[in-house]
Amino acid sequence: RGKDDKYRVRMPKLRVAKECKDKRKSIDDVERNIFKFKKSSEEKSKKMDKEEKFFRETFMYHKEIRVLARASAARSVRSRRRADLPLTAGEQLDVIDAVQGHAVICRNAQGRYGYVLVEHLNFR
Repeated sequence: RGKDDKYRVRMPKLRVAKECKDKRKSIDDVERNIFKFKKSSEEKSKKMDKEEKFFRETFMYHKEIRVLARASAARSVRSRRRADLPLTAGEQLDVIDAVQGHAVICRNAQGRYGYVLVEHLNFR
């Protein structure tokens, strides 16, 4: 122990103003926020609400949005209009409503709504 104490360099303790110390603590608290996922989920829910509002206005859909079935896209399809939902092969979709003809209203994982032809879907 005597040899270790002999070679140890002692650093003087610097005094920090109380205001600076408080600022540093608050910055550390912000950086160590454990619940960072809440921000992204809040942003996602805002985006979903915006998409739902746009869907209700565009499609004049005033009923409750209920998922009738789940389907996957058989192939990738580009949308020709804003009302059509672009698809990628294997994408999971929620079928919201069956419309007259061969189209159904679907919702994708991002919360976007649109018409999809039944021919492009695989039901389980």
